[in-house]
Amino acid sequence: MKLAMIYSFLKQDLTTIESAVNETIQSDNPVLREASSQLLQAGGKRIRPVFVLLAGKFGNYDIEKMKAVAVSLELIHTASLVHDDVIDEAELRRGEPTIKSRWDNRIAMYTGDYIFARSLENLSALENPRAHQILAKTMVELCLGEIEQIRDKYNSKQNLRTYLRRIKRKTALLIAASCRLGAIAADVKQEEETALYQYGYYVGMSYQIIDDVLDFTASEQELGKPAGSDLLQGNITLPVLYSMEDEGFRQQLEELFAKGEDLNAEDLQPVIQQIKANGSIEKSLEVSDRYLAKAYNSLSKLPANRAKQTLKGIAKYIGKRRA
Repeated sequence: MKLAMIYSFLKQDLTTIESAVNETIQSDNPVLREASSQLLQAGGKRIRPVFVLLAGKFGNYDIEKMKAVAVSLELIHTASLVHDDVIDEAELRRGEPTIKSRWDNRIAMYTGDYIFARSLENLSALENPRAHQILAKTMVELCLGEIEQIRDKYNSKQNLRTYLRRIKRKTALLIAASCRLGAIAADVKQEEETALYQYGYYVGMSYQIIDDVLDFTASEQELGKPAGSDLLQGNITLPVLYSMEDEGFRQQLEELFAKGEDLNAEDLQPVIQQIKANGSIEKSLEVSDRYLAKAYNSLSKLPANRAKQTLKGIAKYIGKRRA
């Protein structure tokens, strides 16, 4: 089953949000307008707006309030991808040329800044100071996660705690905030808001771990970017951490990392094959499954409705995701 089928009952509202996202990033400046539209037109799962809408179903669901939150969350995610592609020198995103490859780094950075600004401007429609504080704090954490990733490039002296903190900031907190802000916009009860936030956090952790696994196990066609991209950029993910428990593997990787930016995809093929064969993929998926179990437990604190069943379905899909 495709992910979109799980939340198909939200189709009309998601169409409304998609239109609002595209409208929000429009600009009188032709370069900003075209650059901002490029990544959005390349597609994407729009999973953060989905979480906003589903969280809102536990309270007083008002599509205008939901739209304000959902558009802002999707734009923050989009802006972060634009900046990521500059840092990673990525040529492809979702199978299409990145903004930095089509224009240059300067256009890409200002486009990302512009989309961030539009996201904040858009949320002003929601007159709730707490929502704005949560979003601002989430953006701070997102930036910290990105800085940590840059700092730790080609650094083999990392541990599990470092990795989990980084993916928490880079991925999980934005998904958790999507659930929390959707709940706030719908005036959901405090205990249910907390449960939704926890669900989003645990699902977000699982989602990123599986993303990191897929970087080794999926094809370039499935990923929309070259397989093994994370390791080529010097990013140590969970399968690599588990592989480094073997001292021989660690020494081999350190020798390759000594090349820095001269490292190429062919150099990495031997270690990638080891990662796929040494059990580290399976161990990583076990960690993902533990986070999903916590997500299911968080859902047990919520009243039964269609949104709850849908959240369960999304968690199940994420656990079995292979592309």
